Amino acid sequence: MNVKLRGSTRINAQGKKLYKFINLMHENRIECRGQYCRGEIFRGDVFNRDMKRIRELAKECGVELKTAEYDSLSARLRRYRKRIGLFMGLILAAVSVLYFSQTIVTIEIEGNTSISDNIILSALAELDVKAGTPLYRLDLRECQNRLKTMVKGIAWAGIRHTGSRIVVQIREAEPKPDMSLERVPCNIVASRDAVISSVLVQSGELKHIVGDYVPKGTLLISGVSDGPNGKTFIYHAMGDIRGTYEENVSFSAPFISQELAPTGKRKILRRLRLFSLDIPLSFGHNDYAHSDAENSQKRLELFGKELTIGIDRTDITELSPVENTFTEEELSQRLMERVYLYENNFLDGDTRIISRTIDTSKTEDTLTINVKYTLESSIALQKDIFIK
Repeated sequence: MNVKLRGSTRINAQGKKLYKFINLMHENRIECRGQYCRGEIFRGDVFNRDMKRIRELAKECGVELKTAEYDSLSARLRRYRKRIGLFMGLILAAVSVLYFSQTIVTIEIEGNTSISDNIILSALAELDVKAGTPLYRLDLRECQNRLKTMVKGIAWAGIRHTGSRIVVQIREAEPKPDMSLERVPCNIVASRDAVISSVLVQSGELKHIVGDYVPKGTLLISGVSDGPNGKTFIYHAMGDIRGTYEENVSFSAPFISQELAPTGKRKILRRLRLFSLDIPLSFGHNDYAHSDAENSQKRLELFGKELTIGIDRTDITELSPVENTFTEEELSQRLMERVYLYENNFLDGDTRIISRTIDTSKTEDTLTINVKYTLESSIALQKDIFIK
């Protein structure tokens, strides 16, 4: 579609004083293009700015005037002049494009495997390389040089930008091979009081046998031996000594306790997240004495990339203290759950439970479970030999 820049109108004049009308247009220096005149009919194209004067001349000469405005940029603007939202949207879009083209919107990290993105992003934030920072304020070459010194394990770093997108390329340093400690002279001693249940000696001299009781720190496998002619040899003792030992654990809880329970009252707080700015969208705050909060985020995506613009939502549930009374059976069951949690989370995977003895005691307001374990695990602990 061909849209003219300047507003123009096709006029069609008809009447007995048509030539007087044409002469008056010439006298008033009204530009008319594409003129056609035959009999009592005159046609031509004039600019919109002259239409007011042309109508006055037509009325003065008694000429019937018909008009048809051509599609033009000025005509479109005039048609949409009352649509303020459209113009505001166009202006906002233009400002947004200009702003985002000169501001960091997204940061992408490439090449890192052992170093997490969060560590690198935290270091970049200290250098002011973060969403919302104008690009003209940054010296990217200086930033990439400082990034190598701020994050341990980076051998090389490069930072470049494409529009509002920052790309950080990382090359990690090659890890140094672990030093083998198998040649360091050492003894093996007991890590706790125990009765030896099994022995496996790979290198060194065994000092105790199965069935022996050994206090913590007792020498189990020696890395020192006496040779002929009074010579002493030291080497790296190796082996695994397992032992059995007892361990006592107690768990207590009151028959009457207060716990927090939901009251049914809720609040929802929303905030506009604009780069590093938090703009409240909800009135009020969390004025509950006790509450539980759950946070969720919705981020704006552009071409599959998540931007640091979006809505943060916090759902707050009011909690109120509620008094609960437990029977001995109910409280015993709750304490046994704690026993199982202890065994799963605090006992080593190498530890074997040989036996478990449970005793229960109670007072007027408290129930206590005493657990006596007989356990078996490795009690071997390496201890370096220092030579003067």
